[in-house]
Amino acid sequence: MAKYKEQEKDLVFALDIGTRSIVGIVGRPEDGRFKVLAIESEEHRNRTMLDGQIDDIGGVAALAKIVTERLTKKLGVRLKRVCVAAAGRALRTQRGSFSMELTENVPITLNEISQIEAGAVSKAEEALQEDENLPRQFYLIGYTVAQYRLDNYPLTTLLNHSGQKAEGDIVATFLPGEVVESLYAAMRAAGLQVSSITLEPIAAMNAAIPAEIRLLNLALVDIGAGTSDIAICKDGSVVGYTMVTQAGDEITETIMRAFLVDFQTAEQMKRGLDTEQVISYTNILGLEESVSAEELSKAIEEPMKRLADAIAHQILELNSGAPSALFMAGGGSKLNGLQEKTAMCLGMDPKRVALAGSNFSKSVFSEDEKLELNNPEYATPLGIAVSAGMGLLNDSYIVYLNGERAKLFRNGTLTIWDILLMNGYSYSDLMGRTGKSLSVTVDGRRINFRGEPATPAVLRINDKDVPVTAIVHTGDSIDFIPAKSGVSAEKTLADVLGSDYTGKVLLNNQEVTSMQTALHQGDVILTLEGKAEISKPEAPAPEAVPEPKIIPAPVKEEPKQAPAQAAPLPAPSKELRIFLNGKPFSLKEKSNGDPYYLMDLLQYSGIDFQNLDGPVLMEVNGLECGFQTVVRSRDSVIIRRK
Repeated sequence: MAKYKEQEKDLVFALDIGTRSIVGIVGRPEDGRFKVLAIESEEHRNRTMLDGQIDDIGGVAALAKIVTERLTKKLGVRLKRVCVAAAGRALRTQRGSFSMELTENVPITLNEISQIEAGAVSKAEEALQEDENLPRQFYLIGYTVAQYRLDNYPLTTLLNHSGQKAEGDIVATFLPGEVVESLYAAMRAAGLQVSSITLEPIAAMNAAIPAEIRLLNLALVDIGAGTSDIAICKDGSVVGYTMVTQAGDEITETIMRAFLVDFQTAEQMKRGLDTEQVISYTNILGLEESVSAEELSKAIEEPMKRLADAIAHQILELNSGAPSALFMAGGGSKLNGLQEKTAMCLGMDPKRVALAGSNFSKSVFSEDEKLELNNPEYATPLGIAVSAGMGLLNDSYIVYLNGERAKLFRNGTLTIWDILLMNGYSYSDLMGRTGKSLSVTVDGRRINFRGEPATPAVLRINDKDVPVTAIVHTGDSIDFIPAKSGVSAEKTLADVLGSDYTGKVLLNNQEVTSMQTALHQGDVILTLEGKAEISKPEAPAPEAVPEPKIIPAPVKEEPKQAPAQAAPLPAPSKELRIFLNGKPFSLKEKSNGDPYYLMDLLQYSGIDFQNLDGPVLMEVNGLECGFQTVVRSRDSVIIRRK
């Protein structure tokens, strides 16, 4: 087995998960540009992606593994951390602004810029949440700064300037939770850890339109197989993103219907338009056919016109008019005649509509001459790599979980519970489980052996114990040790009957000779002779999870005259007696003497922690507490939805 080096910190691995194919790029920043070391790509064998969204997670993961393994072998590096981008399917954009009063004559720092951007993002999130027609949960996937202002004067950066008031305007993009989660799930299934995520049009913009030319009013459309993503810039900033649900697949499907071919054959015919005068193919009936490039072009003219119309409509609406120039990227941009049709729909000179790629060299380079880095199909994968490698991803909201940067999908205020769920933890990690009990019957007497209790989870923010409902702020460091489930009870005949028992034994009506025979739930033991010394400390013991017992309210009685001789004091209670959500409640004392923790009571709260859709309040005696808080008799415990 080949030995590979570990992925170095500055080595960037980017994957573009497209509808038609997956492209992987590996490189590192060098001298102000991104140096590409290797590129690999592979087409989906089946339609595992639909309109830019993952349909078959397993299929996407399998193809991502193939591309990753090729790059691993080529570079001799085991690639584990990956940068990805989500398609703009069903994206929502929202603008947000935030201002900050400054200390006069004190230079603005990166920390203050981060606060301004974070405040603007929060305003965008609040505005999005006010939309009552929002059909599902949306997460922040990225944002770009549209404008900074210092004392009402526009600037491209605030760093080291000083004044009285600083302001920032951002354009935030949001995607449905299921779109982003499916991308993470596919990467996990491929054995990869997502280190950064952005939006595809943001990535493509960073590759195709460098910052120094964004003073011009420019548009970029990245035409993939499933979606066409659009980004607009002017006055030095990106001012908006949108998308069109039409793309290259509509052209392919038209060819399928017109010439009775399957999807893959239609794709090959479409690509042949650029290189062949006559295109041969085999239709679904098995007949060998051929069509001229002119006839094929005529067959797809109508869907191409619809695609050009849709792209132009979105650009005109987002930009309030035609841009100064339009760059077309992605595999669909190469369709013969699409540039001219789009220019006509925009009312632009066709010379001002061009394929992206001419500006790639300003941000990327390679020493491998075989790598055609000016290919417009590489706009998104190169953009993902450049965005991550050159620090172009705006992210003012960073939280650390167990020393690593946590995966975050923002949609407003986040609690620890939100972040744990986003990073792969579940309710069982918070609760743990008591080990299974073992119940057997010996000579007609039922004996129960309790499993070991779970070890409580440990949960801290910035080294302070906190409840799972605690609000998390940017820069917070979370330490989480999952609860450890207890060991199930395991016993042998010797444990039950005594190591010195010498008589005959029937186990489930079968005679056994070894006292080391392991027992199982429900076993029936019958001793025929000899003396069995059944272990008393554990037999009988209560069930591992006792039924909750409601304590009746005490009945007030008339005081009675004390007897001449004082009665003996009652034995200490063997129960934990508390008030749970305002009602009397009790639990049997744990057999090992351990105390009860707040986490032990969650199962009796009536809340389905597996399907939480909001925060939960947990208090002991009026104070909000964490899972590991010890609960004592007469405590008042509240566990309810906020």
